Amino acid sequence: MRVLVIGRAGQLARALAHAAPVGLAMAFHGRDTLDLRFPGAAARLIGEARPDLVINAAAWTAVDQAEAEPDAAFRLNAEAPGEIAGACAATGAALIHISTDYVFDGTKAGPYAETDPTAPINVYGASKLAGERAAMAGNPRAVVLRTSWVYAPWGKNFVLTVLKLARTHPRLRIVDDQQGSPTSALDLAGACLAVAPRLAGATAGDPVWGLYHYAGRGACSWADLAAEAFALTGPPAPEIDRIATADYPTPARRPANSVLDCRRFETTFGIETVAWRQALARVIAMVREGGGT
Repeated sequence: MRVLVIGRAGQLARALAHAAPVGLAMAFHGRDTLDLRFPGAAARLIGEARPDLVINAAAWTAVDQAEAEPDAAFRLNAEAPGEIAGACAATGAALIHISTDYVFDGTKAGPYAETDPTAPINVYGASKLAGERAAMAGNPRAVVLRTSWVYAPWGKNFVLTVLKLARTHPRLRIVDDQQGSPTSALDLAGACLAVAPRLAGATAGDPVWGLYHYAGRGACSWADLAAEAFALTGPPAPEIDRIATADYPTPARRPANSVLDCRRFETTFGIETVAWRQALARVIAMVREGGGT
């Protein structure tokens, strides 16, 4: 099985490289070999490589910057996935496209299921929703995998940011009225690789194709996530001032509830999601051992 990963330096792409089993043929393409800003680039590369499966781990993820640069965000998050899906369909490749909890408005009281109506409240979420639709319209052998609050032992993410701030700040103000499902990129990568053989061998029309949620099991606030990270790293830890979203204004609005219901993924593939505290402990251990950068 030949797997082509779009993305190389991001959290998920690096996790896929870290988690890839020995012997699996995986090729990673960052901007130097595949610049999604240019129409036609993905089709040329996929046409030449002819993989069995493509994992699109590339995206515009700067949520606030997307408000100022919507055209750029839609190019990478909406138009490019459609082109990738079309190229996959033309060459017979299956597709896993990664999406986000931010396609929802956050007003639901409980976890969001795949059947719940979407209503993004920022440009990033709107661009990702458009990308979901383009991916599924462009290839009948596509899986769209929504995830939430991704972090890793490397890259730019909330967990590493608060750990860095903790070294120099005795007190931190952290939002406590947004709920989400923190997801380790290591677990997300493991899930993608675990389902890859089934997807590569499934034909169009198989019920396996479609939309799924995959995120850490359970829910917490950003302040809860930071507190757990500090507890795992040990003293000294900063005090946390638990603040409201209104006390930390940002250019892009965030959903108050980003918790995802992942039962469809678990039932279909027989893979349980990982409790967020357990996943966080693994990532913190890697950071402490120097396994992250």
